[in-house]
Amino acid sequence: MPQIRVELPAHLRTLGRIAGHEVALDVAAPVTVRTVLDALEEAYPMLLGTVRDHETQERRGFLRFFACQQDLSLEPMDAPLPAAVVDGREPLIILGAVAGG
Repeated sequence: MPQIRVELPAHLRTLGRIAGHEVALDVAAPVTVRTVLDALEEAYPMLLGTVRDHETQERRGFLRFFACQQDLSLEPMDAPLPAAVVDGREPLIILGAVAGG
């Protein structure tokens, strides 16, 4: 089972009581944003509903997903993640979007 690295924004690390900038999760293949989020919420139940909506399972509006310098936020949740993420060379980054005017 691949071990996936996930970088989290500070507010989610605080809520999940996570030390460091990233976590390593065992994720069964196929590795997708959905399966990574399933593993993240299983390992850190206090994050349930913070990254995606409880009912629709859609990404929260002010969070973005990045991997290998690509914005994956608008990609289907079941699209395979890049090989560099699957083999642990690169993390999946969950980033808090910046808004303001």
